[in-house]
Amino acid sequence: MLEEVKEVIEKEVRPVLEREGGSIELEGVDDDGVVKVRLTGACAGCPMSQYTLVNFVEATVKDKVPEVKKVISVDDAKARFEELLRR
Repeated sequence: MLEEVKEVIEKEVRPVLEREGGSIELEGVDDDGVVKVRLTGACAGCPMSQYTLVNFVEATVKDKVPEVKKVISVDDAKARFEELLRR
């Protein structure tokens, strides 16, 4: 399942996010179908990031990989703050 999720993120999700100045990193896939991602770039700290996560990332991944139950964001507050400072 990990390779399938990785392919969907690389080919379908990341290119769309990059057009808006954002990106995504795949952190892992649990045995119970939970995909962990980190939104980066313009997506980090964006007020619409939760909407993007659920209505675009999760919807796309679940559509292509039916075994996926949920997509969650793993958020490192310190890293997000440092990234915002670099902007």
